Amino acid sequence: MQQAIIGFHLDEENDWVADLACGHGQHVRHNPPWQNRPWVITEQGRKEKLGVMLECKKCEEETE
Repeated sequence: MQQAIIGFHLDEENDWVADLACGHGQHVRHNPPWQNRPWVITEQGRKEKLGVMLECKKCEEETE
């Protein structure tokens, strides 16, 4: 289920988590070559992703 990014926070391991409109969170790590998200490293990059839709796996699980 697609949900909008409304903010970001760091978890206890200093990995970035996208805060989604549904209330869930999703990690958005920059960990090349597996996950290539250099935008998450900068405040400007994160700001530009506000409102972008992500697939919320927790919402999907709740509807099954």
